[in-house]
Amino acid sequence: MHDDTQLFRAVHIIASRFAGQPVPVVMEALTRHLPQAPGISALEIRRIAEEISVGRDPSGL
Repeated sequence: MHDDTQLFRAVHIIASRFAGQPVPVVMEALTRHLPQAPGISALEIRRIAEEISVGRDPSGL
């Protein structure tokens, strides 16, 4: 569960900093800053980036 908390916090921070940015910019930030977590695919990162790009925070925090 500790890893999930780190993951959600990282997504929240990226969402705060990159809201409204183009998807490729957000994807790059996610790829660089997300902690290693099994099961997170490139497709999932893109979905998260798309949410952030339109101003949503998919972390739930």
